[in-house]
Amino acid sequence: MIILWVVLAPFALGLLALGLYFLKAIVQGTIEGLRSDPAAEAAAERVAARVKEFGLLPPERQNTELPAPLQPALTVAVAAAKAGDWQPAAELLDGTAERTDWELRAHFVEQLADAAADDDAWLLSWEAARPDDPTAALLRARSTVMLAWKVRGAKRAKYTSQEQFEGFHQTLARSREEHARAVALAPEGDPIPYVGEIWTAIGLGLPHDEMRRIWKELTHRAPHHYEAHFSALQYWCAKWRGSEELARAFAVRAAAEAPAGSLMSVFPLIAHFEHDESDSADVDRTPEMYATVDAVLADVAAADPDHPRLPEVRHLLAYYLYLQGRWDEALEQFRLVDGHAGAFLPWRYRGDAAEEFCRMRDECVENLLEAEA
Repeated sequence: MIILWVVLAPFALGLLALGLYFLKAIVQGTIEGLRSDPAAEAAAERVAARVKEFGLLPPERQNTELPAPLQPALTVAVAAAKAGDWQPAAELLDGTAERTDWELRAHFVEQLADAAADDDAWLLSWEAARPDDPTAALLRARSTVMLAWKVRGAKRAKYTSQEQFEGFHQTLARSREEHARAVALAPEGDPIPYVGEIWTAIGLGLPHDEMRRIWKELTHRAPHHYEAHFSALQYWCAKWRGSEELARAFAVRAAAEAPAGSLMSVFPLIAHFEHDESDSADVDRTPEMYATVDAVLADVAAADPDHPRLPEVRHLLAYYLYLQGRWDEALEQFRLVDGHAGAFLPWRYRGDAAEEFCRMRDECVENLLEAEA
């Protein structure tokens, strides 16, 4: 038996190798056949040509940190701050307070506070030069909140260490005192210190009564402030301190009470996005969802073209127009924000924001070309 096995083994191994060779050849041939499908290649070339014709950028040229370019003055202020010079930031933010431009002030504070959370040497110099400066106090409070979230990290709770959680809560607790000081020093009518307080409430799990206190103070000063409502909606979501019902009710009420051009019609869309666990786009194609998307389109058309949150809304609008198969309307929104795929919603929920952005955008182009044929 042993002698027979010794004789037959090389023959059997040879047959096995030959079989594997033919199997590999078949698989490779199939793949090459798919790759060389003339119709598919021609369609892909037409899409690529149209994308190029529109001047749209590939994934590697999409900015995944921002939803849109920063305003030139803000770019200068951030760069100066990182270089240690606080004065351009002070001049920029003082101007927003003088004009009571709370939307722009909130946007500028967010970007500058993020820079201070990474390195606050310039803010320390500002505080030393102007000990009771209201804007410096505001930036200190908001940067502490951002620092806390950086300490925690962006991963889900089960992937976050106990040490991270402890640092997160300790840092947020410090921000409560800093926000109280920012409120006391703030210019009359300034709602922005309360926006940062919402994120402290989210992180520390402060009770609903405390959130309602913050909200009353904030909306007394700015009843239709975009970032304030976005932040509050996050608090009321099920993933944080509320529920799907509370979040949807908040979003619907905010949209119903807001004037045209305030962009608040997007909040029911955000509430839907935050609580949608389905694997089908059917839930995005109901009569109610079509009406919601139409309302956002009208709001965007009525908005100030310089509204600092307009690009964020366009990103989410493009996403839902794509899901609803409204290719031309979706492509218009994609074109208006192309070059930036850093919107918090929906791209940062994706593994590769730039790839997803370009895939959906290019599918719109493909479907429009098919409709033209």
